[in-house]
Amino acid sequence: MTKFKKNISICLLILSIISVVSYGQNSLPKKPKTLRAIELANKYFMNMWPDAGKEIFVPSKNRTWPSHIWTRAVYYEGLMALYNIDKQKTYYDYIVDWGTKHNWSMRDSIKTRNADNQCCGQTYIDMYLLTKNEAYIKNIKASVDLMMHTDKIDDWNWVDAIQMAMPVFARLGSVYNDTNYFHRMYEMYEFSKYKQAGNGLYNQTDHLWWRDKDFVSPYKEPNGSNCYWSRGNGWVIAALVRTLEWLPKTDPHYNEYLQNYKDMCKSLLPLQRSDGFWNVSLLDSSHFGGKELTGTSLFAYGFAWGINHNILDKKVFMPAVIKSWNALIKDCMHTDGKLGYVQGTGKEPKDSQPVSFDNTPDFEDFGLGCFLLAGTEIYKLK
Repeated sequence: MTKFKKNISICLLILSIISVVSYGQNSLPKKPKTLRAIELANKYFMNMWPDAGKEIFVPSKNRTWPSHIWTRAVYYEGLMALYNIDKQKTYYDYIVDWGTKHNWSMRDSIKTRNADNQCCGQTYIDMYLLTKNEAYIKNIKASVDLMMHTDKIDDWNWVDAIQMAMPVFARLGSVYNDTNYFHRMYEMYEFSKYKQAGNGLYNQTDHLWWRDKDFVSPYKEPNGSNCYWSRGNGWVIAALVRTLEWLPKTDPHYNEYLQNYKDMCKSLLPLQRSDGFWNVSLLDSSHFGGKELTGTSLFAYGFAWGINHNILDKKVFMPAVIKSWNALIKDCMHTDGKLGYVQGTGKEPKDSQPVSFDNTPDFEDFGLGCFLLAGTEIYKLK
């Protein structure tokens, strides 16, 4: 047993004892307060971006992107989750306006194999399910179908891709009752997990993921530990949650996904800081070790989902959810709804640093998406 794994076992034992005592001493905000917080954060963004189709110009990069790239698509994942608990017409109309202005298609059209470009398909499919409008699902289905007409399975060569595209395959398989989507999804996930970069991006001992081939051991952080990027592991947690929601329990790989999810949660739990956040470099608090919203939000989302589905032990994991959500609201939210401590785009702890309460990341959308996913799932807690 590795030192890391021994420490996890010891920490979990301590946490399970402490949680029985501390659970009643701290609590989540009342549901109306949680709803007001996520509504305020979303209102701030919608006011900044009244035109859902407007291109995204980033001054620091002196570049423009279409507004259906992955950063904006993650925001719409969160908005869709918010709409599901708070059916405001303004949210619905904003989603339809976004999809319509992009012809319910992807950057680089249906020929794209890039998971980032396909992320918008998650919301397109969700909207199809609400309306049965074939125009909403047609292009994302065509894009995935083109991929499935080939034998190539190594497209997800960075862990973010798992969140961007894997739930698309799960949704399509469910909508069309076609297990071929589930089969190809597993082939691609399995390749990323066990074969990408030689032996895979998943450390089967630590139960955490390297972001891509550049960080697989022997690469080390300044303190000598493995480099497990918080948001990268958060993407995988979100992907597993959003896949398990749609995948039939009869699928031959359902239990593997479920075990991956539970193992990751078990490894992440003792890594939470005393202030409720997780470090951007999970095992190295000295490498840009300040507060950070995106990874923390995704872990809070994943833990809350597991509690809501009776998969994670509430007594053990609820204190972590309480600490993280209270920290996100208290330390990251401006009075007008702007979110602070958001690490901008990148692939590792040092990218888009330093983050602070007042800094504005290069893209403001995906951090809000992560926050909305966490808040809506926490709102559902009983």
